[in-house]
Amino acid sequence: MSTTPPEPARLSIVVPVYQGEHTLEALVAEVEPLTKPGSTPGGRPFEVAEMILVHDGAIDASDQVMDRLAQKHPFVKTLWLSRNFGQHPATLAGMAGSAGDWVVTMDEDGQHDPADVPKLLDLALEKGAPLVYARPTNAPPHSALRNLLARLARIASETIVGKRGMGRFHSFRLVRGDIARSLAAYCGHGVFLDVALSWVVSAVEQCPVPMRRERGRGSGYSLGRLISHFWRLILTAGTRPLRLISILGSLSILVSFAVSIRAFYEKLRHEIPVPGWTSLFIAVCFFSGMILFSLGVIAEYLGVTLTMAMGKPLYLIVPRPPRREGPRA
Repeated sequence: MSTTPPEPARLSIVVPVYQGEHTLEALVAEVEPLTKPGSTPGGRPFEVAEMILVHDGAIDASDQVMDRLAQKHPFVKTLWLSRNFGQHPATLAGMAGSAGDWVVTMDEDGQHDPADVPKLLDLALEKGAPLVYARPTNAPPHSALRNLLARLARIASETIVGKRGMGRFHSFRLVRGDIARSLAAYCGHGVFLDVALSWVVSAVEQCPVPMRRERGRGSGYSLGRLISHFWRLILTAGTRPLRLISILGSLSILVSFAVSIRAFYEKLRHEIPVPGWTSLFIAVCFFSGMILFSLGVIAEYLGVTLTMAMGKPLYLIVPRPPRREGPRA
């Protein structure tokens, strides 16, 4: 009795594009061999059915490169956003337009090797995990300062939010297609993509793969954008920071009581004069600063909630926008 071979897993690759003028062609060339039916290292059949390039208000000539690649390669599809919404919204827009059994998300700069995609798929099928992140086996190709700040940010996010493994998110990921499309349909504005995935996925695996250097350009993330990225992760990961503010306020009250009792004791028992203006000034500055900081965090939460309540779109897909003309001579 003959057995029917299993159907190959169909993969959709989603790539947000912001400054890919000099990197997209090489990336598509690496993906092209995967569009032919093949097998993973574990012998599982697969093929890349489509590669979705999401134009996220790119600042260079990426639009021309995308047009050229879409005309040359039938598996390349283009998606156009009305303006720059950011990497996570652009990724969700690509997920919403995907049709594969699995969705792979990659960066445009060449750090992620498409040849590693079969390894992620093998691990997902072997472990029955709907989500697999790449785990870099080498240090990120950035400066020592940036790598240190990234490490501290991971530790802080896990500590503040209280979710183990939060710091191990990575933009090179494999997600089951139905989960990716459902998430893209309801995910609200400003929500960190990986936080949203943690809400709906129970089993997460990590696949060790090496990272490459960017092709001919530096990172598109400045220090300010990275800090904003980290802050959005904290705000959208849950309400634990608000509880930490309550604990901080309670500790402040206990400290003030302790200082007051100590001052009265020294005054009555030893007749030691209690310092006046200096200690009062320090106490007022300290507690006022804590109050303002707490109010600032609460205001950030209210701002996120208000933005969602007003219906601000996470992204907006439009037809191919008119090409911007350069300055006339």
